[in-house]
Amino acid sequence: MTETTPPTPIPPTHHATAPHEPAGPAQPKAKQTPLEQMGGPTGLVYMGLPVVAFVVANSAFGLAVAIGTAVGVAAGIAVLRLVRKEPLQPALSGLFGVAVAAFVAWKTGSAKGFFLTGIWSNVALCALFLVSVLVRRPLAGVVWGALNGTGTAWLKDKPSRRYYDIATLTLVGIFAARSAVWQWLYDEDRTGWLAVARIAMGYPLLALGLLVVLWAGRRSGKRLKALSERRHAA
Repeated sequence: MTETTPPTPIPPTHHATAPHEPAGPAQPKAKQTPLEQMGGPTGLVYMGLPVVAFVVANSAFGLAVAIGTAVGVAAGIAVLRLVRKEPLQPALSGLFGVAVAAFVAWKTGSAKGFFLTGIWSNVALCALFLVSVLVRRPLAGVVWGALNGTGTAWLKDKPSRRYYDIATLTLVGIFAARSAVWQWLYDEDRTGWLAVARIAMGYPLLALGLLVVLWAGRRSGKRLKALSERRHAA
C-alpha cells in the first residue's frame, strides 16, 4: 500500500481583510483672509448694491421708494446667499445696517439721513479705540485675543502691546477719515457723492485695517511663543 504525502498547508493571505492603517492627523484649516471673512469680492459688491439702489431710486422716484428699494435689495441679497449656501453673516449685517439707515432717513425725511448712522458709528468707534490706547488696553489686541482664544497674555509684554497699539491706531485713523469725509459731504448735501464715499471707504479700508491687526497678532504670537519656549528651556 502506497503512503500518500499530505499536502503542504498554504499560509493564509490577507487582502481586503488587512487592518486599516490609521489616517494621519487632519490638516488644520487655513485661516480666512480679511477679504474672505467679508464674503470675498462678491461681498464687496453686495455691500454696495443697497446704497446704489437707494441713490438711484431716490433720484427717480423719491425717498419712500428709495427706502423700500434699499431694504428690498438687502433682503434679496440675504436670500440669494442663503440659497447659494454662502456665508450669511455679512449679508445679515448688511441687511440690519440698511434697515437702521432706512429708518433714520424716514424719520429725518431726507435722503442724506440714510448715511447718518454710518457717520455716528464711525465717530463712536474712533473715540472708543482711541481711549483704549490711552488706557493701555488697545482694543485690536483685546478683540484679537478673544476671537483666537489667546486671552490677554500680550498685555504683560511691552513689544506686543506696541504692535496692538499700531493696529488700533490704524483703525482709529480709518474711522476718523470716514467720519470726516462723510460729514463734510453730508453738510454739503451731496447725497450721490456720499454713496460713492460710503462704498470706497467701507470694506476696502476696513480690510486694510484688519490686515494690520493680523500682522500685529502674528508678531505678538510668535514673540510670546518664543518667550514661553525660553522659560521652559531655562
